[in-house]
Amino acid sequence: MARLYANENFPIPVVEELRRLGHDTLTSYESRRSNQAIPDEEVLRFAFNQESTLVTLNRKHFIRLHKKRPDHAGIIVCSYLSCEAIQKTRAYHINFRFLSP
Repeated sequence: MARLYANENFPIPVVEELRRLGHDTLTSYESRRSNQAIPDEEVLRFAFNQESTLVTLNRKHFIRLHKKRPDHAGIIVCSYLSCEAIQKTRAYHINFRFLSP
C-alpha cells in the first residue's frame, strides 16, 4: 500500500480510514510538525524525505507548488467532499487528484 504524509489540515477520521485500508500514514501532528506555520515547500520536502506522498486539503497551494517544483514523491489533493465520502462509506476510490513527480 501507499506511504502517506497527512498535512495538518487533513481530517484525522480520514487518516484512520486510510490506515484501516492498509496505508502507512503519518500525520503532521505525529511528526511534531503541526501548528508551526511551516511553509508548504518545507511540508512537501519533509514528505519527500520520508519517501511519502503528501495528502492535503490545501488544493490551491499544493497544485501551484507541484507546477513550480515537480521533484517530489507525489501529492494527493482532496476535497472536503471526498473526505466525507471516505468517512461515511469507507470507500477506497475517492475523488482526488494525484500529482506525480
